Amino acid sequence: MTLDKKLVESLEKDYANAPISSQDRLMLDHVIKLTKDATKVSKKDIENLRSAGFDDRGILQITLIASWFNYINRVADSLGVGRD
Repeated sequence: MTLDKKLVESLEKDYANAPISSQDRLMLDHVIKLTKDATKVSKKDIENLRSAGFDDRGILQITLIASWFNYINRVADSLGVGRD
């Protein structure tokens, strides 16, 4: 969590070029892949996360949090939450 408005704007605009660590960038790459098509996540992707310093607990947390947000957004979208 951050109060750095410029960082947030940079992440929203293009996280790949935002001033974040390579570990954070790899994590976000993984989350995007998981979001677009979780069946495409491979053992190699998990090994890449481990190589970047994430342990099994961290990888599980990344997966659960991203999946939960994907789920809850789909529920809200399907019910028209936030639409006029």
